[in-house]
Amino acid sequence: MPNTTVKIYSDFSDAPSILKEFLYYSQTIRGLSPKTVESFYIDLKLFFKFMIQKRSSCINKTINDIKISDIDLDFITTITQSDILEFLYFVTNQRNNSPSARARKISSLRGFFKYLTKKTNQLEFNPTDNIEMPAIKKRLPKYLNLEQSIELLNNIQTSFTERDYCIILLFLNCGMRLSELVGINITDINKDTLRIIGKGNKERIIYLNDACIDAINKYLEVRNTIVSPISEPALFISKKTKRRMSNRRVEQVVDECLKLSGLSNLGFSTHKLRHTAATLLYRSGNADMLALKEILGHEHVSTTEIYTHISDEELKKAAKSSPLASFKKSNK
Repeated sequence: MPNTTVKIYSDFSDAPSILKEFLYYSQTIRGLSPKTVESFYIDLKLFFKFMIQKRSSCINKTINDIKISDIDLDFITTITQSDILEFLYFVTNQRNNSPSARARKISSLRGFFKYLTKKTNQLEFNPTDNIEMPAIKKRLPKYLNLEQSIELLNNIQTSFTERDYCIILLFLNCGMRLSELVGINITDINKDTLRIIGKGNKERIIYLNDACIDAINKYLEVRNTIVSPISEPALFISKKTKRRMSNRRVEQVVDECLKLSGLSNLGFSTHKLRHTAATLLYRSGNADMLALKEILGHEHVSTTEIYTHISDEELKKAAKSSPLASFKKSNK
């Protein structure tokens, strides 16, 4: 039975036809997630509003009040590279967009104009060609160390302890994304394996260790007394609604468990548990980069390489191991 996670996003009712076609293509043909397509929509809508305001000096509306439904191919054909650069200047100085936010907008524009030039041949010129991505500082992923992970697992005492313990344990052991965990159905479990539907509806199989299998079995004993798997296939359910948990509800559970463990207000979150799993797996020495890539569902190994970061303790130890660490200048 397929995953049935319900995701509600915009219906793009205020978008012009040419933009709708690109958004529908992105989700149905390219298989991009609704969240990614929604970000395309937000970025491109702002760009078109900016262009209308720029081209129509008589408009006395704020940019947020401008409608884009009349945008057509003739209008888009007039867009130049200078317009793109001016838009990026606008979001930098008027909207205080960070380099990563600007990079996302460039990516959205590139996808749209590539669709018009390469896929549908509606345009001859791509105004995003040769526009470079802004430099983005790479940050080390924040994660719980082993002691904090154990502390978190040892202090889960909630109104649905079996479920919440199982959720945290799967996050810490399997490194799955929030949407992947929420989308799990009971039928996705097969002895010691778990079927996951990741980004772009890509399927992968992950192996469950003994701790995960035990936690799932103990949770199912309670879960199946609340609602039958036939009427609700979701693995993780709300005790109140007897339906699949939402992404937000899982985030609330994680926040509650972090608070119970004295780990709140330290910058940890649901996604940081994924970072934690990846870091602990890599540091165990039993998971190489390619194995970790498959476990996490990354498309490129370069994405996985952020988990090879070196701890402060290791850096300190390395510095002290220098043969010149104790050197003192002689007084002659």
